[in-house]
Amino acid sequence: MSLEQTFNKAAEEVKKLSSASNEDKLELYGYFKQAKEGDCSTQKPGGLFNQKEKAKWNAWNSKKGTSKEDAQRKYIEKVDQLCGTQFLQNVS
Repeated sequence: MSLEQTFNKAAEEVKKLSSASNEDKLELYGYFKQAKEGDCSTQKPGGLFNQKEKAKWNAWNSKKGTSKEDAQRKYIEKVDQLCGTQFLQNVS
């Protein structure tokens, strides 16, 4: 299975994940956005009431410079860790 196919399969699997810490969810979010869109190109959200959006922005922006393929691999590794899957072993 290609890296792209495995990434998409892992993204479907993560939707079933019910118990993950906010830290884990933010890490997944950052790698997912980096894999799909590349480096963060939006401005950091402002204001006191945007804490969730700031956290998401920080998670994505922290992956700046990571290639699409590396972001996909890191995402799959994290899904494997959290879900007990072994998707990364199936990448050809």
